[in-house]
Amino acid sequence: MIDIQYLLLLQNLRETTCGVFNEFFNGISKVAVDVIFFLPFVIYWACDTVWGKRLMVSLFSGEFLNGVVKLSVCAYRPWIRSDLIEPAGDSKIAATGYSFPSGHTVHATTIYGTTAIWQWKKRRWLGILCIIGIALTGFSRNFLGVHTPQDVLVGCTESLLLIFFIGKIQDYISDNEKKADLLSAIGIILIAAALVYIKLKPYPMDYIDGKLLVDPQKMMVDCFKFSGALLGFIAGTFLNRKKIRYEIPFAHKNLPVLTSVGTGILFSWKEFFAKATVIPVFGTQWGNLLAFFLMSIFGLIIWPIVIRKNTEQE
Repeated sequence: MIDIQYLLLLQNLRETTCGVFNEFFNGISKVAVDVIFFLPFVIYWACDTVWGKRLMVSLFSGEFLNGVVKLSVCAYRPWIRSDLIEPAGDSKIAATGYSFPSGHTVHATTIYGTTAIWQWKKRRWLGILCIIGIALTGFSRNFLGVHTPQDVLVGCTESLLLIFFIGKIQDYISDNEKKADLLSAIGIILIAAALVYIKLKPYPMDYIDGKLLVDPQKMMVDCFKFSGALLGFIAGTFLNRKKIRYEIPFAHKNLPVLTSVGTGILFSWKEFFAKATVIPVFGTQWGNLLAFFLMSIFGLIIWPIVIRKNTEQE
């Protein structure tokens, strides 16, 4: 197994260097998921609405698709496949569930990759940094021992193909309302079908010492999260096209503060308040779907209205 041998080589490097690089690569992984998640909203509110929406749909659809693929393949983590693998830090607790493809790599590739395309002609240095970010994030998952090379490569490839596909769809729709509405309807149908599929398909139920290796019900949560985000995106963009028609007030002095406050609200909801309200009431699956649906609605409808009200010229 060449993939396991490669991970053992990196594991030996970690041990030889006394784990001096562990926190660096752990930080790279955390930034890819915990920080850049909010970038599409910031871009939409304050920089470019078209690319903000493209970043959102790339991230949300990439994570949703990756969740469906994970639940279809049901590949176990490297340390389950080989007792010789000992991941860095608390990865056995934090990086649970199925392994293939890498969610962190998908997250990084969709955001960094879309940003690189957007900025390549204007700020090539930023595009290059984004490409480096993709490479570092993917390598960090191998270095920490939580994903095999194929997990990373397929996650990256899957995301790049999705970015290309989304770009083509955006060019096809342009400003055509009927095409946009039709695509929205198709999106809702596909999301519903995917949720039915993951709920009804069979899963491996393997035990070690009486403990289930991977609980498929828990693994479905990410799919429910990003199905909610996508449904909120569809509803939010529909309402924006028909009613809101948000335009960025570039020159207004209040825009940076309003953008920062909106980001803080989203962070607080995602990390704290959703877990204390809708998720306990509706459960981890449907509660997360609703929580992420509300995040998209907040980002595309509620906060743009707040920005408009507080930046209108007197």
